[in-house]
Amino acid sequence: MSFLTRFAPSPTGRLHLGHAFSALTAYRAAEEAGGRFIVRIEDIDRTRCRPEFETGLLDDLAWLGLTWEEPVRRQSDHFDAYASALSRLYDLGVLYRCFRTRREIAEQSAGAPQEADAPDEAEAPPSQTFVQGSGNKIDDNHRNRPSEETPFAWRLSINNSQRLLGEEFARLEFVSEDVGPKPERRIIRVRPDLLSDVILGRKDTPASYHLAVVHDDALQEVSHVVRGDDLLSSTHVHVLLQRLLGLPTPIYRHHRLLTDEDGKRYAKRNRSLTLAALRADGVTPTEIRRRIGIDQ
Repeated sequence: MSFLTRFAPSPTGRLHLGHAFSALTAYRAAEEAGGRFIVRIEDIDRTRCRPEFETGLLDDLAWLGLTWEEPVRRQSDHFDAYASALSRLYDLGVLYRCFRTRREIAEQSAGAPQEADAPDEAEAPPSQTFVQGSGNKIDDNHRNRPSEETPFAWRLSINNSQRLLGEEFARLEFVSEDVGPKPERRIIRVRPDLLSDVILGRKDTPASYHLAVVHDDALQEVSHVVRGDDLLSSTHVHVLLQRLLGLPTPIYRHHRLLTDEDGKRYAKRNRSLTLAALRADGVTPTEIRRRIGIDQ
């Protein structure tokens, strides 16, 4: 298997030290394997993503010494492809429309499994609560919503997915490797308790993070996904989607997350620790690598 991995940030702000660690970890893995490295711009969130952030993050990656293959794929240019994938899932009978707001779901499903609809692998937003579907393509929760203009989300029905796959559902698995030059390999079974009815699209945006990342990893022939261990639970959902869509499952490597002196994850809102701010203070790429524990 030829080695190809990627770094896939979302241009909703400037890159920080956590992003640098994730990008350099993936880049070093490609170097050690004699493989390839690509960058993908995950900009499906058109309300938060900005062109200046995209320009800035590419500049930051180049400043760190990374090179990647061109052209860079931008997800906002490929909504038709994601809509087609969503349509395939609908035809399989594993989607339903959900008209409940996030607040309504949280109030009605306190204590339900949590899942993050992450636009950015290096920094997921706060978890959202999801509920199991009714088992129909069109869920009964819309009956009190007479107007078709009411916004809704397309959710994946875990119940229907299990019925569709039968005994194969219990055999879903993926390969997990350690991060390092000689990674130990393990087979991990997909855990049903980590699956939930995640959002795969909305009325006005035919893609969520989960759908777009699964589609693009297969399209770009990504062999190894190197990302933070905060997305390990999402991998279980992604493997299910790969099976439903008939897509290959890459090998996964989930690395540790960097935290600040208070033990909190680095976040875009902490502007003092963005690469742009550190560069302005005269910090060099070598110092960045040393600070985050990435050797030259």
